[in-house]
Amino acid sequence: MAKKLLDRARVHVHSTYNNTIVTLTDVEGKVLAWSSPGMVGFKGSRKGTPFAAQLATERLMERMKEFGIKSVIVTVNGTGSGRNSVVNALKNSPFRVEEVKNITPVSHSHSHSHT
Repeated sequence: MAKKLLDRARVHVHSTYNNTIVTLTDVEGKVLAWSSPGMVGFKGSRKGTPFAAQLATERLMERMKEFGIKSVIVTVNGTGSGRNSVVNALKNSPFRVEEVKNITPVSHSHSHSHT
């Protein structure tokens, strides 16, 4: 079965304190590929570093080239240090970043303002 070539896709960034997972989906949300610092050889606390997230993104961009993707919509979820490096890596790549949406839920139940 020949791979379907896509012009546009979505990149979902899930960034936590100790890991960053980057998932590539088509515009309908079907997962095409994903990458994480663990897949590129990072272990333990180093998985949460911006450098690890950048390398995971570069691995995912290799797959994006295979799909023929030209532009992406990026959704970011989470507050980990890796999320900016993912967005920067994409912005500095040959791919066009159409928009970056932050979908991190703002939690009101865990706020520390109980004085």
